[in-house]
Amino acid sequence: PAAAFDVEKDELTLGFIKLTDMAPLAIAKEKGFFEDEGLYVTLEAQSNWKVLLDRVISGELDGAHMLAGQPIAATIGYGTKGEVITPFSMDLNGNGITVSNEVWALMKEHIEIGADGKPVHPISAAALKPVIEAFRAEGKPFNMGMVFPVSTHNYELRYWLAAGGINPGLYAPDDVSGQIGAEALLSVTPPPQMPATLEAGTIYGYSVGEPWNQAAVFKGIGVPVITDYEIWKNNPEKVFGLTAAFNEENPETVKALTRALIRAAEWLDANENANRAEAVEILARPEYVGADAAVIANSMTGTFEYEKGDVRAVPDFNVFFRYNATFPYYSDAVWYLTQMRRWGQIAEAKPDAWYDETAKRVYRPDIYQAAAQSLIEDGTLPASAFDFDADGYREPTPAADIIDAVAYDPKAPNAYLESLAIGLKGTEVVQGGA
Repeated sequence: PAAAFDVEKDELTLGFIKLTDMAPLAIAKEKGFFEDEGLYVTLEAQSNWKVLLDRVISGELDGAHMLAGQPIAATIGYGTKGEVITPFSMDLNGNGITVSNEVWALMKEHIEIGADGKPVHPISAAALKPVIEAFRAEGKPFNMGMVFPVSTHNYELRYWLAAGGINPGLYAPDDVSGQIGAEALLSVTPPPQMPATLEAGTIYGYSVGEPWNQAAVFKGIGVPVITDYEIWKNNPEKVFGLTAAFNEENPETVKALTRALIRAAEWLDANENANRAEAVEILARPEYVGADAAVIANSMTGTFEYEKGDVRAVPDFNVFFRYNATFPYYSDAVWYLTQMRRWGQIAEAKPDAWYDETAKRVYRPDIYQAAAQSLIEDGTLPASAFDFDADGYREPTPAADIIDAVAYDPKAPNAYLESLAIGLKGTEVVQGGA
């Protein structure tokens, strides 16, 4: 059949990092969804998130699997600057927090054990607080790894720690360590190196996407204590990012790309995850994630293993299409911006309207809707598969869906910041070390 969009550029190079949530890109290529749009796509693994973003901004890559915080941070000029947009949200959930065996043994003394002899979930960071205090009393800094300063993993780890009464530290314009006033010291560790860094004792825990939490279980070196689904149910994770300039020059190409990615996401969740075993086989290939299929399957097929042998059903650990996962909601962008402000990456107070305006510069539901509409019109997907929310915002997230029981209303970001116990609020600012 004729392609839905008359693409301006048909040969594209897209970047990704070796994580299971790059799946929509691999599936769109392997299932022929890109080719159906007249697109000939090369997928190229990148060494780290900074290199990936720099190469998209420089034009070496036409687009990429990105941390949701990256297009937002680039657009507001935090770190590498560049006008980067997203027409497509790649997935929900998919991350976890893992601690070393030593730390887990100490935490267990403060965790309720259920009638089945297993820890009661979700596990609060309140159980980690006395462990950190004991380490500090011995003069040992409590180091933890996260993926990138603007990654979901950083914000989720900080959220979980703060919800348990642990200060994860602040950023300042003259101190970008993020460790001002910190009780737990967070620093960047590339995902594939996290298990080895934990095993070496350089860090005592980390926050990362799969397969690197399950890898710790398989290696017997650590225990995942919580998934991000338990921190914030159905939280947004990665996005597909490209420059605003690329979209201006190639608008039909971007719609075609979005259309192929929607089809891939739908395939990944179709018939209650019936295709996940095939997806695992594809992702395990060296050109994609390149990890052991059994490790990838441990989280991709509806279960998650915490302590060795403690396998629990988490059917929504990786969500690619359900719950309108692919729609680029402004409310997702606003949440990331609130966390940047909360921890000092945004140094000064901003009015609520600024959060809305910034979200609208980066997140582009208009492109998504054009792609989705074409899929409805040609009968590829039913209209019922989509939520064309008129104003682009999700409903507020209820307190019951968030670990510290603080509801999130994306239309009142400053009031939301005021309701969080630890972190900057109102007009507070940080100077280095203060």
